[in-house]
Amino acid sequence: MLALAACGGGPGGSTESSADRAAPARTEAGRPVPAQPRATRRARPEAKARRETAADAEQDAARDAAEAQISTFALDVDTASYSYARRALGEGRWPEPARIRPEEFVNSFGQDYAEPAGDGFTVHVDGARMPGSDTAVVRVGLRTRGSDAAARRPADLTFVVDVSGSMAETGRLDLVKESLHTLIDQLAPGDRVSVVAFSDTAETLVPMTPLTARPDLHAAVDRLAVQGGTNLEAGLVTGYQQASAAFRPAATNRVVLLSDGLANQGATAWQAILDRVKEYAGRQVTLLTVGVGRDYGDELMEQLADNGDGAAVYVSTREEAAKVFAERLPTTIELRARDAKAQVAFNPSVVESQQLLGYDNRVMPADGFRDDTRDGGEIGPGHAVTALYSVRLRPGATGQLAQATVRWQAPDTRAPAEASRSVDVDALAPSIWDKAPVRLQVDVVAAAFAVFMRDRQAFGLDLPVLGEHARRLAESAEDPMVSELARLIDRARAVG
Repeated sequence: MLALAACGGGPGGSTESSADRAAPARTEAGRPVPAQPRATRRARPEAKARRETAADAEQDAARDAAEAQISTFALDVDTASYSYARRALGEGRWPEPARIRPEEFVNSFGQDYAEPAGDGFTVHVDGARMPGSDTAVVRVGLRTRGSDAAARRPADLTFVVDVSGSMAETGRLDLVKESLHTLIDQLAPGDRVSVVAFSDTAETLVPMTPLTARPDLHAAVDRLAVQGGTNLEAGLVTGYQQASAAFRPAATNRVVLLSDGLANQGATAWQAILDRVKEYAGRQVTLLTVGVGRDYGDELMEQLADNGDGAAVYVSTREEAAKVFAERLPTTIELRARDAKAQVAFNPSVVESQQLLGYDNRVMPADGFRDDTRDGGEIGPGHAVTALYSVRLRPGATGQLAQATVRWQAPDTRAPAEASRSVDVDALAPSIWDKAPVRLQVDVVAAAFAVFMRDRQAFGLDLPVLGEHARRLAESAEDPMVSELARLIDRARAVG
Protein backbone atom coordinates (compact mmCIF):
# COMPACT_ATOMS: atom_id res chain seq x y z
CA MET A 1 0.00 0.00 0.00
CA LEU A 2 1.15 3.51 -0.69
CA ALA A 3 2.82 5.30 2.15
CA LEU A 4 0.52 8.16 3.19
CA ALA A 5 2.45 9.64 2.58
CA ALA A 6 14.65 19.68 21.15
CA CYS A 7 16.56 22.23 22.74
CA GLY A 8 18.11 25.50 21.49
CA GLY A 9 21.41 27.23 22.33
CA GLY A 10 22.01 30.86 23.23
CA PRO A 11 24.58 33.22 21.70
CA GLY A 12 28.16 31.92 21.46
CA GLY A 13 30.90 33.17 23.85
CA SER A 14 33.65 32.23 26.33
CA THR A 15 32.96 29.47 28.85
CA GLU A 16 35.64 30.63 31.34
CA SER A 17 34.54 31.77 34.81
CA SER A 18 35.46 35.17 36.29
CA ALA A 19 37.83 33.43 38.73
CA ASP A 20 39.69 31.83 35.84
CA ARG A 21 40.10 35.22 34.20
CA ALA A 22 41.34 36.87 37.45
CA ALA A 23 44.03 34.28 38.37
CA PRO A 24 46.16 33.02 35.49
CA ALA A 25 47.48 29.49 35.88
CA ARG A 26 51.15 29.04 36.96
CA THR A 27 53.76 26.25 36.69
CA GLU A 28 55.20 24.46 39.71
CA ALA A 29 58.08 26.97 39.60
CA GLY A 30 55.59 29.82 39.94
CA ARG A 31 56.01 31.10 36.42
CA PRO A 32 52.83 31.83 34.40
CA VAL A 33 51.76 29.17 31.95
CA PRO A 34 52.57 30.37 28.45
CA ALA A 35 49.58 31.81 26.68
CA GLN A 36 47.93 29.49 24.19
CA PRO A 37 48.14 30.49 20.57
CA ARG A 38 45.23 32.75 19.54
CA ALA A 39 43.83 30.09 17.18
CA THR A 40 43.76 27.54 19.99
CA ARG A 41 42.03 29.94 22.38
CA ARG A 42 39.31 30.52 19.78
CA ALA A 43 38.68 26.81 19.38
CA ARG A 44 36.42 26.57 22.41
CA PRO A 45 33.76 29.11 21.30
CA GLU A 46 33.97 27.77 17.74
CA ALA A 47 33.35 24.27 19.07
CA LYS A 48 30.36 25.58 20.97
CA ALA A 49 29.10 27.28 17.82
CA ARG A 50 29.42 23.97 16.01
CA ARG A 51 27.49 22.27 18.81
CA GLU A 52 24.79 24.95 18.64
CA THR A 53 24.60 24.59 14.86
CA ALA A 54 24.11 20.87 15.27
CA ALA A 55 21.46 21.45 17.95
CA ASP A 56 19.66 23.91 15.67
CA ALA A 57 19.77 21.38 12.86
CA GLU A 58 18.28 18.74 15.15
CA GLN A 59 15.59 21.17 16.24
CA ASP A 60 14.79 22.06 12.62
CA ALA A 61 14.65 18.37 11.72
CA ALA A 62 12.29 17.69 14.62
CA ARG A 63 10.10 20.61 13.56
CA ASP A 64 10.05 19.40 9.94
CA ALA A 65 9.13 15.89 11.11
CA ALA A 66 6.25 17.26 13.17
CA GLU A 67 5.01 19.43 10.29
CA ALA A 68 5.16 16.41 7.97
CA GLN A 69 2.47 14.84 10.14
CA ILE A 70 0.11 17.79 9.62
CA SER A 71 -2.03 17.84 6.46
CA THR A 72 -3.85 21.03 5.47
CA PHE A 73 -6.06 21.56 2.41
CA ALA A 74 -8.93 23.66 1.10
CA LEU A 75 -12.25 21.83 0.86
CA ASP A 76 -13.56 20.95 -2.58
CA VAL A 77 -16.89 19.51 -3.75
CA ASP A 78 -16.06 19.17 -7.45
CA THR A 79 -17.19 15.96 -9.17
CA ALA A 80 -16.29 16.68 -12.82
CA SER A 81 -13.37 14.22 -12.93
CA TYR A 82 -15.57 11.21 -12.15
CA SER A 83 -18.28 12.26 -14.61
CA TYR A 84 -15.75 12.77 -17.38
CA ALA A 85 -14.07 9.41 -16.72
CA ARG A 86 -17.47 7.75 -16.86
CA ARG A 87 -18.09 9.24 -20.30
CA ALA A 88 -14.63 8.30 -21.59
CA LEU A 89 -14.99 4.68 -20.47
CA GLY A 90 -18.48 4.57 -21.95
CA GLU A 91 -16.97 5.58 -25.29
CA GLY A 92 -14.36 2.84 -25.04
CA ARG A 93 -11.33 4.99 -24.22
CA TRP A 94 -9.08 5.34 -21.18
CA PRO A 95 -9.40 8.75 -19.47
CA GLU A 96 -6.31 10.94 -19.65
CA PRO A 97 -4.38 10.40 -16.39
CA ALA A 98 -3.99 14.16 -15.86
CA ARG A 99 -7.78 14.44 -15.62
CA ILE A 100 -8.10 11.89 -12.84
CA ARG A 101 -8.59 13.45 -9.39
CA PRO A 102 -9.29 10.81 -6.71
CA GLU A 103 -11.13 13.16 -4.36
CA GLU A 104 -13.71 13.91 -7.07
CA PHE A 105 -14.37 10.20 -7.51
CA VAL A 106 -14.96 9.80 -3.77
CA ASN A 107 -17.06 12.96 -3.43
CA SER A 108 -19.37 11.75 -6.21
CA PHE A 109 -20.79 9.13 -3.84
CA GLY A 110 -23.36 9.65 -1.10
CA GLN A 111 -22.31 9.53 2.54
CA ASP A 112 -24.16 8.89 5.77
CA TYR A 113 -22.46 11.51 7.95
CA ALA A 114 -24.77 13.16 10.47
CA GLU A 115 -25.82 16.74 9.73
CA PRO A 116 -25.07 19.53 12.21
CA ALA A 117 -27.93 21.07 14.12
CA GLY A 118 -27.01 24.56 12.93
CA ASP A 119 -24.75 26.15 10.36
CA GLY A 120 -21.21 24.93 9.94
CA PHE A 121 -20.00 21.33 9.85
CA THR A 122 -20.10 18.03 11.61
CA VAL A 123 -16.76 16.22 11.65
CA HIS A 124 -16.59 12.44 11.25
CA VAL A 125 -13.33 10.49 11.57
CA ASP A 126 -12.98 6.73 11.22
CA GLY A 127 -10.77 4.20 9.47
CA ALA A 128 -9.77 0.60 9.00
CA ARG A 129 -6.67 -1.51 8.72
CA MET A 130 -5.69 -2.58 5.24
CA PRO A 131 -4.26 -6.03 4.46
CA GLY A 132 -0.92 -5.99 6.30
CA SER A 133 -0.68 -5.07 9.97
CA ASP A 134 1.11 -1.74 9.58
CA THR A 135 -1.13 0.06 7.07
CA ALA A 136 -4.54 1.65 7.43
CA VAL A 137 -6.92 4.05 5.73
CA VAL A 138 -8.24 7.01 7.71
CA ARG A 139 -11.37 8.81 6.54
CA VAL A 140 -12.25 12.40 7.43
CA GLY A 141 -15.86 13.27 6.61
CA LEU A 142 -17.43 16.73 6.81
CA ARG A 143 -21.06 17.66 6.27
CA THR A 144 -23.21 20.78 6.27
CA ARG A 145 -26.88 21.12 7.14
CA GLY A 146 -29.30 20.59 4.29
CA SER A 147 -31.78 23.14 3.00
CA ASP A 148 -35.34 23.29 1.76
CA ALA A 149 -35.44 25.05 -1.61
CA ALA A 150 -38.57 26.90 -0.52
CA ALA A 151 -36.82 28.29 2.57
CA ARG A 152 -33.60 29.50 0.92
CA ARG A 153 -32.72 33.10 0.20
CA PRO A 154 -33.42 34.45 -3.32
CA ALA A 155 -30.81 33.94 -6.04
CA ASP A 156 -29.51 36.04 -8.90
CA LEU A 157 -28.08 33.66 -11.52
CA THR A 158 -26.19 34.80 -14.61
CA PHE A 159 -25.87 32.03 -17.20
CA VAL A 160 -22.84 32.42 -19.47
CA VAL A 161 -23.33 30.04 -22.38
CA ASP A 162 -20.68 28.96 -24.88
CA VAL A 163 -22.17 28.98 -28.40
CA SER A 164 -18.86 28.68 -30.28
CA GLY A 165 -18.30 26.24 -33.13
CA SER A 166 -16.97 23.55 -30.80
CA MET A 167 -20.43 23.40 -29.21
CA ALA A 168 -21.81 22.07 -32.50
CA GLU A 169 -21.04 18.48 -31.43
CA THR A 170 -24.25 16.50 -31.65
CA GLY A 171 -26.38 17.04 -28.60
CA ARG A 172 -23.96 19.42 -26.85
CA LEU A 173 -25.76 22.78 -27.10
CA ASP A 174 -29.13 21.01 -27.14
CA LEU A 175 -28.27 19.49 -23.75
CA VAL A 176 -27.35 22.93 -22.38
CA LYS A 177 -30.57 24.50 -23.63
CA GLU A 178 -32.71 21.69 -22.26
CA SER A 179 -30.96 22.00 -18.89
CA LEU A 180 -31.57 25.75 -18.73
CA HIS A 181 -35.24 25.35 -19.58
CA THR A 182 -35.54 22.80 -16.78
CA LEU A 183 -33.81 25.04 -14.24
CA ILE A 184 -35.85 28.12 -15.12
CA ASP A 185 -39.00 26.12 -14.39
CA GLN A 186 -37.53 24.95 -11.05
CA LEU A 187 -36.49 28.35 -9.66
CA ALA A 188 -38.59 30.32 -7.18
CA PRO A 189 -40.54 33.55 -7.90
CA GLY A 190 -38.04 35.63 -5.88
CA ASP A 191 -35.12 34.54 -8.07
CA ARG A 192 -33.75 36.43 -11.08
CA VAL A 193 -31.88 35.24 -14.17
CA SER A 194 -29.79 36.82 -16.91
CA VAL A 195 -28.41 35.05 -19.98
CA VAL A 196 -25.15 35.86 -21.77
CA ALA A 197 -23.99 34.05 -24.94
CA PHE A 198 -20.41 34.13 -26.20
CA SER A 199 -18.47 33.01 -29.27
CA ASP A 200 -16.10 35.51 -30.95
CA THR A 201 -17.70 38.18 -28.77
CA ALA A 202 -20.18 38.19 -25.91
CA GLU A 203 -23.81 39.29 -26.04
CA THR A 204 -26.35 39.78 -23.26
CA LEU A 205 -29.51 38.05 -24.52
CA VAL A 206 -31.56 39.09 -21.52
CA PRO A 207 -30.52 41.28 -18.55
CA MET A 208 -31.31 40.30 -14.96
CA THR A 209 -35.00 39.37 -15.13
CA PRO A 210 -37.41 38.22 -12.39
CA LEU A 211 -38.78 34.69 -12.64
CA THR A 212 -42.22 36.20 -13.01
CA ALA A 213 -41.16 36.80 -16.65
CA ARG A 214 -40.36 33.15 -17.41
CA PRO A 215 -41.53 33.40 -21.05
CA ASP A 216 -38.82 36.01 -21.76
CA LEU A 217 -36.17 33.78 -20.19
CA HIS A 218 -37.27 30.71 -22.13
CA ALA A 219 -37.25 32.77 -25.32
CA ALA A 220 -33.66 33.88 -24.64
CA VAL A 221 -32.58 30.27 -24.20
CA ASP A 222 -34.27 29.32 -27.46
CA ARG A 223 -32.20 31.98 -29.30
CA LEU A 224 -28.91 30.26 -28.40
CA ALA A 225 -27.26 29.13 -31.65
CA VAL A 226 -23.78 27.90 -32.58
CA GLN A 227 -21.40 30.35 -34.28
CA GLY A 228 -17.75 31.50 -34.30
CA GLY A 229 -14.80 30.92 -31.97
CA THR A 230 -14.46 30.66 -28.18
CA ASN A 231 -13.73 33.98 -26.47
CA LEU A 232 -14.14 32.63 -22.95
CA GLU A 233 -12.72 35.77 -21.35
CA ALA A 234 -15.30 38.00 -23.07
CA GLY A 235 -18.12 35.73 -21.96
CA LEU A 236 -17.02 35.65 -18.33
CA VAL A 237 -16.31 39.37 -18.12
CA THR A 238 -19.72 40.22 -19.59
CA GLY A 239 -21.41 37.73 -17.28
CA TYR A 240 -19.69 39.11 -14.20
CA GLN A 241 -20.54 42.65 -15.25
CA GLN A 242 -24.20 41.66 -15.45
CA ALA A 243 -24.02 39.96 -12.06
CA SER A 244 -22.23 42.91 -10.44
CA ALA A 245 -24.62 45.51 -11.87
CA ALA A 246 -27.61 43.60 -10.48
CA PHE A 247 -25.92 42.55 -7.20
CA ARG A 248 -28.31 42.09 -4.27
CA PRO A 249 -26.64 41.85 -0.82
CA ALA A 250 -29.54 39.80 0.55
CA ALA A 251 -29.42 37.31 -2.34
CA THR A 252 -27.04 34.60 -3.52
CA ASN A 253 -25.21 36.02 -6.54
CA ARG A 254 -23.72 33.43 -8.89
CA VAL A 255 -22.38 33.10 -12.42
CA VAL A 256 -22.98 29.72 -14.09
CA LEU A 257 -20.60 28.99 -16.97
CA LEU A 258 -21.70 26.31 -19.45
CA SER A 259 -18.87 25.48 -21.83
CA ASP A 260 -16.42 22.89 -23.11
CA GLY A 261 -13.63 25.10 -21.72
CA LEU A 262 -11.70 25.26 -25.01
CA ALA A 263 -10.74 28.95 -25.08
CA ASN A 264 -9.11 30.01 -28.37
CA GLN A 265 -9.80 33.75 -28.66
CA GLY A 266 -9.37 36.80 -26.45
CA ALA A 267 -7.12 36.28 -23.43
CA THR A 268 -6.37 32.57 -23.68
CA ALA A 269 -3.56 32.64 -21.10
CA TRP A 270 -5.15 31.01 -18.09
CA GLN A 271 -3.74 33.35 -15.47
CA ALA A 272 -5.34 36.41 -17.07
CA ILE A 273 -8.76 34.73 -16.96
CA LEU A 274 -8.25 33.31 -13.46
CA ASP A 275 -7.26 36.72 -12.09
CA ARG A 276 -10.50 38.27 -13.37
CA VAL A 277 -12.55 35.47 -11.84
CA LYS A 278 -10.78 35.81 -8.48
CA GLU A 279 -11.39 39.55 -8.47
CA TYR A 280 -15.15 39.08 -8.82
CA ALA A 281 -15.19 36.26 -6.26
CA GLY A 282 -13.85 38.80 -3.78
CA ARG A 283 -17.06 40.76 -4.40
CA GLN A 284 -19.15 37.74 -3.32
CA VAL A 285 -20.15 36.67 -6.83
CA THR A 286 -19.43 32.92 -6.94
CA LEU A 287 -18.99 30.64 -9.95
CA LEU A 288 -20.30 27.25 -10.99
CA THR A 289 -18.68 25.67 -14.07
CA VAL A 290 -20.68 23.08 -16.00
CA GLY A 291 -18.54 21.18 -18.49
CA VAL A 292 -19.91 19.54 -21.62
CA GLY A 293 -18.48 17.81 -24.67
CA ARG A 294 -16.15 14.99 -25.60
CA ASP A 295 -13.24 17.41 -26.03
CA TYR A 296 -13.27 19.25 -22.75
CA GLY A 297 -10.91 21.77 -21.14
CA ASP A 298 -11.09 20.03 -17.79
CA GLU A 299 -8.14 21.69 -16.08
CA LEU A 300 -9.18 25.22 -17.01
CA MET A 301 -12.78 24.67 -15.90
CA GLU A 302 -11.61 23.24 -12.57
CA GLN A 303 -9.21 26.12 -11.97
CA LEU A 304 -11.94 28.63 -12.85
CA ALA A 305 -14.21 27.05 -10.24
CA ASP A 306 -11.47 27.04 -7.60
CA ASN A 307 -10.56 30.67 -8.18
CA GLY A 308 -14.21 31.68 -8.47
CA ASP A 309 -15.16 30.29 -5.04
CA GLY A 310 -17.37 27.68 -6.64
CA ALA A 311 -17.53 24.13 -7.94
CA ALA A 312 -16.97 22.25 -11.20
CA VAL A 313 -19.34 19.62 -12.56
CA TYR A 314 -19.52 17.79 -15.87
CA VAL A 315 -22.60 16.51 -17.69
CA SER A 316 -22.89 14.37 -20.81
CA THR A 317 -26.39 12.89 -20.57
CA ARG A 318 -29.91 14.12 -19.90
CA GLU A 319 -29.91 12.15 -16.64
CA GLU A 320 -26.77 13.88 -15.40
CA ALA A 321 -28.07 17.28 -16.48
CA ALA A 322 -31.37 16.71 -14.69
CA LYS A 323 -29.51 15.76 -11.50
CA VAL A 324 -27.41 18.94 -11.62
CA PHE A 325 -30.03 21.46 -12.79
CA ALA A 326 -33.31 20.06 -11.47
CA GLU A 327 -32.11 18.53 -8.19
CA ARG A 328 -28.72 19.83 -7.05
CA LEU A 329 -28.58 23.46 -8.15
CA PRO A 330 -32.00 24.71 -6.92
CA THR A 331 -31.39 23.39 -3.38
CA THR A 332 -27.69 24.29 -3.12
CA ILE A 333 -27.64 27.79 -4.54
CA GLU A 334 -26.89 29.45 -1.21
CA LEU A 335 -23.75 28.88 0.86
CA ARG A 336 -23.20 27.37 4.28
CA ALA A 337 -19.48 28.18 4.54
CA ARG A 338 -16.87 30.35 2.86
CA ASP A 339 -13.13 29.64 2.64
CA ALA A 340 -13.49 26.29 4.36
CA LYS A 341 -10.26 24.37 5.11
CA ALA A 342 -9.40 21.14 6.86
CA GLN A 343 -6.34 20.28 8.91
CA VAL A 344 -5.51 16.77 10.08
CA ALA A 345 -2.78 16.38 12.69
CA PHE A 346 -1.38 12.85 13.00
CA ASN A 347 0.29 11.66 16.19
CA PRO A 348 3.98 11.09 15.30
CA SER A 349 4.35 8.49 18.06
CA VAL A 350 1.62 6.45 16.34
CA VAL A 351 1.94 7.32 12.65
CA GLU A 352 5.17 6.73 10.77
CA SER A 353 3.93 8.37 7.56
CA GLN A 354 0.71 9.53 5.92
CA GLN A 355 -0.49 10.56 2.47
CA LEU A 356 -3.63 12.44 1.48
CA LEU A 357 -5.30 10.85 -1.56
CA GLY A 358 -6.12 13.65 -3.97
CA TYR A 359 -6.67 17.38 -3.33
CA ASP A 360 -3.29 17.89 -5.03
CA ASN A 361 -3.98 21.48 -6.06
CA ARG A 362 -5.80 22.33 -2.82
CA VAL A 363 -2.99 21.54 -0.38
CA MET A 364 -1.58 24.46 1.63
CA PRO A 365 1.05 24.97 4.36
CA ALA A 366 0.03 24.30 7.94
CA ASP A 367 0.24 27.99 8.84
CA GLY A 368 -2.36 28.78 6.17
CA PHE A 369 -5.09 27.02 8.15
CA ARG A 370 -5.89 29.93 10.48
CA ASP A 371 -4.85 32.59 7.99
CA ASP A 372 -8.30 33.83 6.98
CA THR A 373 -6.87 35.69 4.01
CA ARG A 374 -5.97 32.34 2.40
CA ASP A 375 -8.54 31.02 -0.05
CA GLY A 376 -10.52 27.95 0.95
CA GLY A 377 -13.55 26.18 -0.49
CA GLU A 378 -17.16 27.37 -0.67
CA ILE A 379 -19.61 24.75 0.58
CA GLY A 380 -23.37 24.71 0.09
CA PRO A 381 -26.21 23.13 2.08
CA GLY A 382 -26.20 19.36 2.58
CA HIS A 383 -22.77 18.86 1.02
CA ALA A 384 -20.49 16.07 2.21
CA VAL A 385 -16.72 16.32 1.74
CA THR A 386 -14.55 13.23 2.22
CA ALA A 387 -10.78 12.97 2.49
CA LEU A 388 -8.95 9.63 2.63
CA TYR A 389 -5.46 9.12 4.03
CA SER A 390 -3.20 6.16 3.52
CA VAL A 391 -1.35 5.71 6.83
CA ARG A 392 1.61 3.60 7.92
CA LEU A 393 1.35 2.83 11.63
CA ARG A 394 4.22 2.26 14.02
CA PRO A 395 4.30 -1.34 15.29
CA GLY A 396 2.29 -1.81 18.47
CA ALA A 397 1.28 1.88 18.63
CA THR A 398 -1.74 2.82 20.75
CA GLY A 399 -3.53 6.01 21.73
CA GLN A 400 -4.78 8.94 19.66
CA LEU A 401 -4.08 8.48 15.96
CA ALA A 402 -5.21 11.82 14.52
CA GLN A 403 -7.30 14.90 15.10
CA ALA A 404 -9.26 16.54 12.27
CA THR A 405 -10.33 20.19 12.41
CA VAL A 406 -12.38 22.16 9.91
CA ARG A 407 -12.32 25.98 9.84
CA TRP A 408 -14.71 28.16 7.87
CA GLN A 409 -16.17 31.64 7.69
CA ALA A 410 -19.85 32.51 7.97
CA PRO A 411 -21.17 33.39 4.47
CA ASP A 412 -22.44 36.86 5.42
CA THR A 413 -20.37 38.06 8.39
CA ARG A 414 -17.08 36.28 7.58
CA ALA A 415 -16.83 35.35 11.27
CA PRO A 416 -14.50 32.31 11.60
CA ALA A 417 -15.47 29.11 13.38
CA GLU A 418 -13.99 25.64 13.89
CA ALA A 419 -15.07 22.10 14.72
CA SER A 420 -12.86 19.11 15.56
CA ARG A 421 -12.91 15.37 16.21
CA SER A 422 -10.21 12.80 16.91
CA VAL A 423 -9.82 9.05 16.44
CA ASP A 424 -7.77 6.48 18.38
CA VAL A 425 -5.89 3.52 16.96
CA ASP A 426 -8.22 1.16 18.82
CA ALA A 427 -11.20 2.64 16.94
CA LEU A 428 -9.92 1.45 13.56
CA ALA A 429 -11.89 -1.43 12.09
CA PRO A 430 -9.62 -4.50 12.16
CA SER A 431 -10.17 -5.21 8.45
CA ILE A 432 -11.31 -2.86 5.70
CA TRP A 433 -13.14 -5.56 3.72
CA ASP A 434 -14.76 -7.44 6.59
CA LYS A 435 -15.47 -5.09 9.48
CA ALA A 436 -15.46 -1.54 8.10
CA PRO A 437 -18.66 0.46 7.37
CA VAL A 438 -20.01 -0.10 3.87
CA ARG A 439 -19.67 3.55 2.89
CA LEU A 440 -16.02 3.58 3.94
CA GLN A 441 -15.41 0.51 1.78
CA VAL A 442 -17.11 2.21 -1.19
CA ASP A 443 -14.91 5.27 -0.69
CA VAL A 444 -11.77 3.12 -0.71
CA VAL A 445 -12.85 1.30 -3.89
CA ALA A 446 -13.67 4.61 -5.63
CA ALA A 447 -10.33 6.15 -4.63
CA ALA A 448 -8.36 3.04 -5.57
CA PHE A 449 -10.11 2.92 -8.95
CA ALA A 450 -9.12 6.53 -9.62
CA VAL A 451 -5.53 5.97 -8.54
CA PHE A 452 -5.32 2.86 -10.74
CA MET A 453 -6.57 4.72 -13.80
CA ARG A 454 -4.06 7.48 -13.13
CA ASP A 455 -1.02 5.42 -12.06
CA ARG A 456 -1.87 1.85 -13.18
CA GLN A 457 -1.46 0.61 -9.60
CA ALA A 458 -3.29 1.24 -6.34
CA PHE A 459 -2.50 -0.18 -2.92
CA GLY A 460 -1.66 -3.54 -4.49
CA LEU A 461 -5.26 -3.84 -5.75
CA ASP A 462 -5.94 -4.56 -9.43
CA LEU A 463 -9.12 -4.06 -11.43
CA PRO A 464 -10.45 -7.65 -11.00
CA VAL A 465 -10.20 -7.36 -7.21
CA LEU A 466 -11.73 -3.86 -7.19
CA GLY A 467 -14.57 -5.14 -9.39
CA GLU A 468 -15.30 -7.98 -6.96
CA HIS A 469 -15.47 -5.56 -4.04
CA ALA A 470 -17.67 -3.13 -5.98
CA ARG A 471 -20.17 -5.86 -6.93
CA ARG A 472 -20.34 -7.09 -3.34
CA LEU A 473 -20.83 -3.58 -2.02
CA ALA A 474 -23.52 -2.79 -4.61
CA GLU A 475 -25.69 -5.51 -3.08
CA SER A 476 -25.28 -4.33 0.50
CA ALA A 477 -25.38 -0.58 -0.21
CA GLU A 478 -28.49 -0.81 -2.45
CA ASP A 479 -27.19 2.28 -4.23
CA PRO A 480 -27.40 2.60 -8.04
CA MET A 481 -24.20 4.67 -7.99
CA VAL A 482 -22.26 1.75 -6.50
CA SER A 483 -23.71 -0.61 -9.09
CA GLU A 484 -22.57 1.83 -11.79
CA LEU A 485 -19.10 1.91 -10.21
CA ALA A 486 -18.88 -1.87 -10.55
CA ARG A 487 -19.86 -1.61 -14.23
CA LEU A 488 -17.28 1.12 -14.82
CA ILE A 489 -14.53 -1.01 -13.31
CA ASP A 490 -15.52 -3.89 -15.60
CA ARG A 491 -15.55 -1.46 -18.52
CA ALA A 492 -12.05 -0.26 -17.60
CA ARG A 493 -10.85 -3.87 -17.66
CA ALA A 494 -12.16 -4.24 -21.20
CA VAL A 495 -10.73 -0.90 -22.38
CA GLY A 496 -7.35 -1.18 -20.64
